[in-house]
Amino acid sequence: MNDKINNPLGQTTAYPDHYDPSLLFSIPRAQARQQLLLGDGLPFRGQDLWSFYELSWLNAKGKPQVAMAELGVDCLSQSIVESKSLKLYLNSLNQQCFDSREHLKDTLMRDLSTAFGGQACINLYSLSEGKGLCMGPLLGNCIDQEDIAVEHYLPQPDLLQIYGSQQSENVILYTHLLKTNCPITGQPDWATVFVEYTGPSIIAESLLAYCISFRNHQDYHEHCVERMFCDISNRCHPERLSVYARYTRRGGLDINPFRTNYPDNESSLEELRLRITRQ
Repeated sequence: MNDKINNPLGQTTAYPDHYDPSLLFSIPRAQARQQLLLGDGLPFRGQDLWSFYELSWLNAKGKPQVAMAELGVDCLSQSIVESKSLKLYLNSLNQQCFDSREHLKDTLMRDLSTAFGGQACINLYSLSEGKGLCMGPLLGNCIDQEDIAVEHYLPQPDLLQIYGSQQSENVILYTHLLKTNCPITGQPDWATVFVEYTGPSIIAESLLAYCISFRNHQDYHEHCVERMFCDISNRCHPERLSVYARYTRRGGLDINPFRTNYPDNESSLEELRLRITRQ
């Protein structure tokens, strides 16, 4: 049963000492999408990108191995997976022997595809190869220096405004001030969120105030990004829109949801595999 009683988050949990894929806890995406009045015809595509920084297992001789990994899951998959349960699952691999990295990768793909209800793509990196997940320059313009008065700390889509001119532009704006909260424990989740759009110019102050209004909102990362996509789309009517949040690492994991209605490979954010400073 997928309910708060069986959710391991917020409960005292013993860390496993043996491989156990049943630890993975799935949450249907449809539950949150019903609140956004989204049916089967989603207004976006995209994926959730996870980074694993604490992956370890034993080789055939019992010698510990370590790696980093990146997981990609299409937003059309049936479920998200609660992050603590994924952490527990990864820890259950610590004492498991695998003949090769490919054997480990196949196991991860099988177990995670089952839990997400859709194909999971896994890339493994040795620590020397992990430079591909390193920090670099950000795309777009930071809006954090806008001098605004803030009154709302729950999502307020009415804050979003566009300029009167209907001249279309293509812009990337970002803020480091996004904070949302775990829906089970209330713990804060910090993120940098990028908004790329083609369409009427969005007033930067209004976008910043809107992003800050999530400060007391409780929901999973993936659901928050989908809510932001829908609110910006409905209020600002861009021709094209991408929303991409890079959340701070917790427990050796970070989750980075990306949603877009740009055609394939036309969003500048689509192939951005960029660690943010706090990750």
